[in-house]
Amino acid sequence: MDSPMCLVKNADGELCVEAEAIDYLKGLKQKVVVVSVVGLYRTGKSYLMNQLAQKRSGFALGATIQSKTKGIWMWCVPHPEKTDHTLVLLDTEGLGDVEKGDSKNDAWIFSLAILLSSTLVYNSRGTIDNDAVEKLQYVNELTERIKVKSTTDNEEEGEGTQFMQFFPNFVWTVRDFTLQLEIDGGEITPDQYLENSLQLKKGYGKKINDYNVPRECIRNFFPSRKCFVFPSPTTPDNMHRLDSMDEAELSESFREVVDTFCSFIYQESRMKTVIGGHTLTGEMLGHLVTTYVETIAKGNVPCLENAVLAMAKIENQAAVDEGLAVYQKGMEDVKALFPVDINQLSENHLRSESEATQTFMKRSFKDENEEFLKALVEAISNHSADLFKQNKDASEKKCKALLENLSAQMDQGMKEGTYATPGGYELYCNHHDNIVAQYRAEPNKGVRAEEVLEQFLKGKSAESNSILQADKKLTENEKKIQAEKMKTAELEQEKEASKEKQAEMERTIENISRGQEKYLREMEEKMEEERKQQQQEFNRTLDRRMQEQKYLLEKGHKEKAELMRQEIEEIKKNNQLERDANTQNQKALLDGYKQQAEEQNKKMEALMVALNNKSQAPVHVVERGCMVM
Repeated sequence: MDSPMCLVKNADGELCVEAEAIDYLKGLKQKVVVVSVVGLYRTGKSYLMNQLAQKRSGFALGATIQSKTKGIWMWCVPHPEKTDHTLVLLDTEGLGDVEKGDSKNDAWIFSLAILLSSTLVYNSRGTIDNDAVEKLQYVNELTERIKVKSTTDNEEEGEGTQFMQFFPNFVWTVRDFTLQLEIDGGEITPDQYLENSLQLKKGYGKKINDYNVPRECIRNFFPSRKCFVFPSPTTPDNMHRLDSMDEAELSESFREVVDTFCSFIYQESRMKTVIGGHTLTGEMLGHLVTTYVETIAKGNVPCLENAVLAMAKIENQAAVDEGLAVYQKGMEDVKALFPVDINQLSENHLRSESEATQTFMKRSFKDENEEFLKALVEAISNHSADLFKQNKDASEKKCKALLENLSAQMDQGMKEGTYATPGGYELYCNHHDNIVAQYRAEPNKGVRAEEVLEQFLKGKSAESNSILQADKKLTENEKKIQAEKMKTAELEQEKEASKEKQAEMERTIENISRGQEKYLREMEEKMEEERKQQQQEFNRTLDRRMQEQKYLLEKGHKEKAELMRQEIEEIKKNNQLERDANTQNQKALLDGYKQQAEEQNKKMEALMVALNNKSQAPVHVVERGCMVM
């Protein structure tokens, strides 16, 4: 993307997505790292975004008191340090712009930035004092603006536990910082400066509560915090041309902080994930943006769970389509060779089916009840059935054409009465057996070679018998013997055709069995992968809550620490209940599939027994004569 484009438009107090930007995201198949910047208007947010894009200009900078950025603007650039990843930079409309009059969209823009980001950069000026913290009032309103789950037994869902699990890392950038980083005469780091500013006060009463609430919200919602303090880049007279100034013209100390800031963002900002730990591509991010903005436009509160489920349906259907396309492409080469034998077709089918399933598994997530995986299996089954039929039809067509060509001379002899003479039956048999021998010598006839030959021989039976009965050279006894030989030959060929069908059925059963094993293994691996992702999310959440509890104890907030301890125990309990429920559901799915597989196998085995009995029927063998194979 050469330059930023508007992603979410804020027009007349209404938010809506820009179709062009959504289309761009939907064409982006790489994993994304999303960095948003929020803050008061005219604090230099856009400059930081341009630096992250490694461009001198891009996002609009303003030299007046007017806010330049409206809505949310997006710039997608190759990630400087992660190969095959895209860095998505979101520059948001300045909060607190007096020209807007109605500031209700400030809260929604702030909420959107949180919902969409891997890292949230909050940009402010001067110092982190009580006024600066209170200007982050939108943090206090997050529980009213965002829901994690569509339904919850705990009305106090927003107390931090669920929210912090899905919220981005938080980076506070302080611009034009002029103070000394010291406390009680000791030097401190910017991170320590931030943590000191977020310390809670002991005691009770409205004043202390008002002081603690925004700090508790920041601590609860954003347990991963980082701070950078930037000195002024240049003199006030030069600020209006900041985007056009050479690097050498900027303050060295300012440049150093910018470089450190950019390096931190590149290295520490994780890929954007959603509930369940699934990482997003640009395409999935586009679906997410659309869902959230449309929900807000309808006057509803965005719900992470609902948005992810809606996105999962779209993504999983795309995974089905992509998997089927992989299967179809994998079968193109063998299809061009039709007819082929059953083994060649089966090996190509199994390989393409495996590649298709792997493609699906790589892209799909939150496939409840394996609905979409089953859809892929069914789609492949239908397509493979059609291919196997096409292969049979191609074999039948080739074999019939071959026999028609080989028997053309004999058919002509029948018309001309060549065999209607004494000794004509022996001549007919010689020609007939020669046709069969040439037919058998022809390679690559496919899966219906014996069946078509059986039909051909049965079709010639009446013709052969009429020539036999009309041959005056043969005695009645000789005719009876030859008729028996014809019957034996027909039975032998029928047996060969049954063996052909049996071999095809055996290979079909093997294909189904191997497919079932692969399908079951893929299901179990996918379930295990999702369990691990969920557990990693839980462990990260638990660790952060325990860190916060430790802080409260160290600072003497015993009552808050005790509440935190109770909350941690509740988190563990709920996590175990959820894990147990998921395990039971997954076991039920696997058991159900195994039962279906067993029933299918029994049906196939019954068919095999019937075919096997037919192919093993005894045939009385007599001396070789016309039509003996």
